Amino acid sequence: MPDLPDSPLSPVLLNPDDTFQFHCYKGISCFNACCKASDVTLMPYDILRLKRRFGMTSAEWVAQYTLPFPMDGDGMPGLKLNTKPGGRECVFLTEAGCSVYADRPSACRYYALGWMGLRKQGQKQAEDAYFVVREDHCKGHAEKRRLTIREYLAEQGLEEYARMNRPWLELVLKKRSAGPTVGRPSKRSLQLFDMCSYDMDNFRAFIQTPGFKKLFALEADELRQMLDDEDRLFLFACRFLRQVLFGERSLDVRPEAAAERLEKRKAAAAAAKPPPNGEL
Repeated sequence: MPDLPDSPLSPVLLNPDDTFQFHCYKGISCFNACCKASDVTLMPYDILRLKRRFGMTSAEWVAQYTLPFPMDGDGMPGLKLNTKPGGRECVFLTEAGCSVYADRPSACRYYALGWMGLRKQGQKQAEDAYFVVREDHCKGHAEKRRLTIREYLAEQGLEEYARMNRPWLELVLKKRSAGPTVGRPSKRSLQLFDMCSYDMDNFRAFIQTPGFKKLFALEADELRQMLDDEDRLFLFACRFLRQVLFGERSLDVRPEAAAERLEKRKAAAAAAKPPPNGEL
């Protein structure tokens, strides 16, 4: 493979069996430099791992350690990891290094790689593509070690993170690639996206409400497993979002409840329709 160009983001897209030269370790001259200029976008599984580490609810952890930002022009809610007051240093950085290293976010694990999902025309699922991130402060690229992307991902413990975040990333990618054909999400859709992405405690309560149980046909055993397993609950939340955002039948709906809901919507739409000829 030819040498990669000296630019912060290499335009060369790599597949898992391509190699690159990089090594980061405690003792390298630039150790923690990247954490002192932090700009970490969080994914849902990052939050699950970290909020469990701290023994906090999702809402508590998000309120204390994140900053909200819009991911697109429609206001799809995203979260970035907070920095220390008055600077860009990661809130979890200490003199000894990362204080949450075993549960560090996906973006920290990928560095100095970037990831993107590429969906070719006619494909339902996106393909993984990677690129090298080169920054002036990082000396890891000068280290004499080459390894494949696949080896690096395994070394950084990314398999579980990738498996858990993939259904959510597919949703975000589909929203971006579909553009106007999907339509602007309603305020309620954005609220549901926020809850399903970043607040499993509220989503757990949501799926136990009478209205949810009436509309969706959930087996008692499936519900019990989700209530006991937060990771399983999150994957279910991604299935639910496919229905909310794109109208996919990703969950079984009770026919009688769906018909009743449709009639209520028609009645509400008719009530909101202006009278003919401007009559009051």
